[in-house]
Amino acid sequence: MKKDFVLPIAVLMAICLVISAALALTNSATEPKIAADAAARAEAARTAILPDADGFELMDVSGLPVIVTEVYRSTNDVGFVFMLTTNGYGGEMDLICAIAPDGTLVATKTLVQAETKGLGSKITEAPFESQFPGQDASLSGVDMISGATISSKAYIGAIEEAFAAFELVKEAQS
Repeated sequence: MKKDFVLPIAVLMAICLVISAALALTNSATEPKIAADAAARAEAARTAILPDADGFELMDVSGLPVIVTEVYRSTNDVGFVFMLTTNGYGGEMDLICAIAPDGTLVATKTLVQAETKGLGSKITEAPFESQFPGQDASLSGVDMISGATISSKAYIGAIEEAFAAFELVKEAQS
C-alpha cells in the first residue's frame, strides 16, 4: 500500500526537480541576452526621441515625481529624455519625452499602452502626439481626445510631470 502511494509522489518530485533545474539553467543562459536586448531597445527609443544626441547619461536626481522613472542627459547637451509610467483607462502606459535645454518639448512617444482600440489608443497617433513638439510647460493649445479623456488626460499629466522633473534636473545641474 505504501509503495502505491510513495512511488508516484517520488517520481513526480524527481520530474519537478529536473524540470526546475532545466528552467533555471535556461533562465541563467538567456538572462544576459534579454537584458542586452532591452538596453538596446531603450537606447534606440532615446535616440529616436532626441536624434541630435550623441549619447545618453543616466542622471541621479532626487525628488522626481513618481511618474518619472528615469532621466537621461544627452552627452552633447542637446536635451534631456524622461521615461514616464502612468495609468490610463486600459492600465499602465509607458511614455518617453525629450525636452530641450530651453524648456521646450522636442518630442513625445508612447512606448507601451493597453488603451481601448479606436479611442484611447489614439494617444499613439500623429494627430495627438504631434501637438507636443515645441510646447513649453504650459502645454497651451494641447487638446484632449474626445471620448478618450482618461487616456489623454493621463498622457498630458505625465508630460506635465516631465516638465516638473525638468525643473529639478536644471536645479541639480546648477
